[in-house]
Amino acid sequence: MSEPEASEALEDPEGTDRNGDQVVLDDVGVRLRRLRKQAVLTLTELAQLTGITPSTLSRLETGRVQPNLGQLLPLSRVHRLPIDELVNAPRVGDPRVHLHPVRRFGLTFVPLIRRAGGVQAYKVVYPPARTLPTPGMRTHEGHEWFYVLSGTVRLVLGTEEDLLLQAGEAIEFDTRTPHWIGNPAEREPAEVIAVFGTQGERVRLHES
Repeated sequence: MSEPEASEALEDPEGTDRNGDQVVLDDVGVRLRRLRKQAVLTLTELAQLTGITPSTLSRLETGRVQPNLGQLLPLSRVHRLPIDELVNAPRVGDPRVHLHPVRRFGLTFVPLIRRAGGVQAYKVVYPPARTLPTPGMRTHEGHEWFYVLSGTVRLVLGTEEDLLLQAGEAIEFDTRTPHWIGNPAEREPAEVIAVFGTQGERVRLHES
């Protein structure tokens, strides 16, 4: 978005919101029809469950009318979905609450903050050792600190250190040192909170 376009968007946020709301409302009918089909319900059967007439349900699904709260509540109950998920409403509030897990290298990363650059924080899930091949040692710029939430994590640093960290233990290290992090358990996953500074930023610990 160019600077003039960004300025216009900021000057007329209500107009932008209205456009987004209309897109959501236009898609509600398609979503309601898909949910009914997934539940293997006819219009008549859904009408019996919700108290909404079949003709009204049909008009909702074809977009000829838009649902009101009195219609969304019984539909939400039948489909066992919150109303915002029922209509696929855009999420609001702190975006960190809605960050999605990412799978890389066989691991699951859940971002805990959203910003470009600087220190990054993740919850990382290491699957049992038997599910992954042992990768080679790696190096990269930065500094990492992690705290083990559950399970056991093995950290190999260089040629001299081979450490096992249990739940409740933490460690920090320079990622320019050749290293490997994994889960030695055969069945149980391990979970850690990892804080990584790409420019070598370090965690400051204070004792009270």
